[in-house]
Amino acid sequence: MSITAAVRRIAANVLDLARTRLELAAIELQESSRLLLGYLAWGLAAAVLGLFALALVILFVLVLFWDTHRLAAVGGMAVLFILGTVFAALKLRAGLATRAPLLPATLAELRKDAAALKGDDLDGV
Repeated sequence: MSITAAVRRIAANVLDLARTRLELAAIELQESSRLLLGYLAWGLAAAVLGLFALALVILFVLVLFWDTHRLAAVGGMAVLFILGTVFAALKLRAGLATRAPLLPATLAELRKDAAALKGDDLDGV
C-alpha cells in the first residue's frame, strides 16, 4: 500500500469519526432544546397562573385589612415580595453554579478518541 493511499484512508477515518461525533452532538442538542422548550412553556404557564393567584391573595389581604391595618397589610405584602425575590435570586444563582455541562456524551466520546489517538489505555482495549 502506498503512502498516499494510507493518508487517504486515515483522512477518511478521521472524517468519518468527526461526522459521527457531530451527529451525536446534533442529537444531544435536539434533545436539550426540546426539553428546554417544554420547561419554558410549563414555567411560563406556572408563572402566569401564579401571578394571577398572587394578585388575588394580595387583593384579598388588602380588602380584609383596609379599615383597620391598611399600612401594615401593604407593608407585610412588600416584605413578602422582597423575601421571595431574594429567595428566587439565590436559587437561580445556585442553579447556574451547579448546571450540567453542555453535550456531555459528545465531550466524553471526544476524550476517548483523543486518548485512543495518544495511545492511552482506557478500558484495557
